[in-house]
Amino acid sequence: MTEVKSGSGKNKWIALIAMSLGVFMALLDVTVVNVALPTMAVDFNTTFSNLQWVLNAYTIVFASILLIVSKLGDMYGRKKIFMISMVIFVVASAINGLATSLPVLIAGRALQAIGGAGLNSLSMALVASNFEGKSRGTGMGILGSVIGLSTASGPLVGGYLVETFGWPSIFFVNVPIGIIAFALSWKYVKETPSYGKGQKIDFLGMLLSGAGLFTLVYGLIEKEQHFNWGWTDPRVMGWLLAGVVLLVVFVLVELKSKHPMMNLKLFKHVNLVGAIFVAFALGAGVYAINAYLTTMMQNYMGYSAFSTGVHQLVMSIWALLLGPITGRLGNRYSKRWMIAGFLGLGVVAYLVLALMITPNITFNELVPGLVLLGISNAMVNPLVNNAGLEGIEPSETGMASGIMNVFRQFGVTVGIVMLGLTQSNKYEDYVNGHWSGLNLPVQMSDGLHDVFTNAGPFAGHTIAYNSRLASLPQIGQLRDMILHAYNHSMVAIFIAAAIVMAIGAVAAGLLMRDSKEN
Repeated sequence: MTEVKSGSGKNKWIALIAMSLGVFMALLDVTVVNVALPTMAVDFNTTFSNLQWVLNAYTIVFASILLIVSKLGDMYGRKKIFMISMVIFVVASAINGLATSLPVLIAGRALQAIGGAGLNSLSMALVASNFEGKSRGTGMGILGSVIGLSTASGPLVGGYLVETFGWPSIFFVNVPIGIIAFALSWKYVKETPSYGKGQKIDFLGMLLSGAGLFTLVYGLIEKEQHFNWGWTDPRVMGWLLAGVVLLVVFVLVELKSKHPMMNLKLFKHVNLVGAIFVAFALGAGVYAINAYLTTMMQNYMGYSAFSTGVHQLVMSIWALLLGPITGRLGNRYSKRWMIAGFLGLGVVAYLVLALMITPNITFNELVPGLVLLGISNAMVNPLVNNAGLEGIEPSETGMASGIMNVFRQFGVTVGIVMLGLTQSNKYEDYVNGHWSGLNLPVQMSDGLHDVFTNAGPFAGHTIAYNSRLASLPQIGQLRDMILHAYNHSMVAIFIAAAIVMAIGAVAAGLLMRDSKEN
């Protein structure tokens, strides 16, 4: 079956605006809620531990449903499923803004994630089918820049809305934007053929893939929230093993199915396999780091949520500036080596940050590393989206983009856990190694030591600067030691992220091929 004809003239660019608005809302809502949690805690009179499920509900459902909505789009028309997803997202956003209890908000976030998954996954495939030739690269580049910008701009947008209008505004703002995007999509986005005519829905495959991804992500989130639990703890390992078993069964079922949810022959495309590695590296090495950079700026450098977002513009703005030109560069030069090279630039960025960071670091000292990291992400993200779809049949571009998005989102979850463990271990090692040098009174030494090691790098600074400890004779030494412990833990995070980026660069160079080599 031939692919639908691309849009013509200015219509396809208006269609791109509609698709970009959809994916911007979906990905922004992965991170925008973080800055609203303190206000929500007061309004709902609950703990941060309970509020974590406002984040987790979205993350788990979002990752679990990506492949399913991608397949439905391929079968019944991507525009149709994209617009249904937009309706779900907007309705759920209104429910969240009106929520008067935490259970309602968590349920609304889960529903919102279903819509967000469809918007995120199908937008890339719709751009691929609404554009052709060199303009496709430009369109994919612009969409890629929106993806990068939306993920990075959560603190800025969320901080402004929460400080100005209150936390419900972070959800209500989606309603008018969603209505505009829906109207533009209805008129300007070209529908793809219903490639699923004559096929049966693979309900078992959908169930197994969704359940497998759900249990894997849930297990990782349990580990993230309980760093003191070992990997072999049944409360962690049980979920992870269940996820692996379910996904293995999914593969076996798909191999025997006449109408599989996922055509496993997709993995014969070397560019898609390479793009999977790169998408994972971006998730674990770039997007996961945002949480730690935000914490450093707010807890240790004293910026407000909105000010943190403004300062992070030196990193996020590059997605907006460079995204539109990546497609043209990709048409002229090797996407494979550009991806590898700019991932390498990300490695340099993290090494610069690791060298520059000190207990008394200023924002100006962070700027060189943040700029390099922003350029790396701004160039790689659009290029890998475009390169990963090269050679894929039009009937399966939705599933292919869904696979890349799953690994990107899975990378974020793995990265947050991996970086968090790295930071906590380095912080605790430093505190343990320097505690005896404080010469604290015996009657308080053990108790304070337990407080600071249990608090970890996130809360250690707040406790050290609590007025209740101000009278402690060794308070200056204690605070200095905590600052150095945090400093060492951030260096470890940057080194770990650099390693992830380096692996992604090597994978791109070894696995991917330029179009003329396919």
